[in-house]
Amino acid sequence: MAIDSAAITGGSYTTVYTSSGSNAVTCIWICNTATYDPLNPTTGLTYLDIHFVKNGAGITTTNQVVNQLPVPAGESVTFDTEKMILDTGDTVVMYTPLPYNLVATISTIPV
Repeated sequence: MAIDSAAITGGSYTTVYTSSGSNAVTCIWICNTATYDPLNPTTGLTYLDIHFVKNGAGITTTNQVVNQLPVPAGESVTFDTEKMILDTGDTVVMYTPLPYNLVATISTIPV
């Protein structure tokens, strides 16, 4: 089992994982690193898109699995129920608009 972590740089698509061989994505954690402000709960709110992109393909709505998921400041989101098998060169790509305060950690295992 391996883990990879990356900041989602925002404003453009960020490849957070590239498969080398056949690997199963077992879990994805997303953390909004902004500090929660109880006086203004929408401060630091960030939206997330996730794509699973086949090697050689482009980013499209047909490979989008998460669309504009709101992630409040100080919160984390996990995706751990379903598993995704990736082949060599397949990627997990994420996008966030301003503010750029999301980080992703992906756990994988060879299959």
